[in-house]
Amino acid sequence: MPTTATPTSLNISDLILHASPVVQIVMLILFLASIYGWFLIAKLEMAFRKSNQQDNSFEKIFWSGADLKTLYKNAQTHPHRQGIESVFYEGFTEFLKLKKRQASREDTISGTERMLRVSLSREQNVLEHGASTLASIGSVSPYVGLFGTVWGIMNAFIGLAQVEQVTLATVAPGIAEALIATAIGLFAAIPAVLAYNRYSAKSEAVYQQRALFAEEMTALLQRESLDGTASQSTSSLREDA
Repeated sequence: MPTTATPTSLNISDLILHASPVVQIVMLILFLASIYGWFLIAKLEMAFRKSNQQDNSFEKIFWSGADLKTLYKNAQTHPHRQGIESVFYEGFTEFLKLKKRQASREDTISGTERMLRVSLSREQNVLEHGASTLASIGSVSPYVGLFGTVWGIMNAFIGLAQVEQVTLATVAPGIAEALIATAIGLFAAIPAVLAYNRYSAKSEAVYQQRALFAEEMTALLQRESLDGTASQSTSSLREDA
């Protein structure tokens, strides 16, 4: 007696439920990757908004003519300082340490510049946390979905080998449930790729702003060192006189 395949409903939920275990696992992985990707997107969006607000607020205070030592003492009271405030704090801490050791002006400025660069990199890494995972989701998800599709189509054709009479209704459900894996993979990948490109551009803009602040702060500290040296020289001349 010839065997016939029982057509499966083309409803998406039914196709997912009747998919092979391997394809279902692939779909579950991609679904979880999509959820995690959206979680990272929301986290990065909040992190960048908070970073911009904190940086702009500190820069306004910094360029309002506030005393550097006063700003430094205020920064000491903020255990969770971030962004430009953290860059300023670590740079000025190094500046004070080198001055206390009576290092030369050139060594003091070069040492402060190195600390500012280190602090910039550290703050940038904190800000970009999760972006690399988004890139991975965006690049890998389509291939994972394609694997599920290939596996599903392979199973569909293996099943057709046992059927004597093949119709479109027989072939369609197996291929449709396999293609759902690719669709879910693209659903996970497209937002991740777009978000990664968006936050990469934002991260570069934030870094340029912070790097410019670090350069301006270095120039300010250099002028302060020159003023201090000039004041000491004037005092020595008065004592000699």
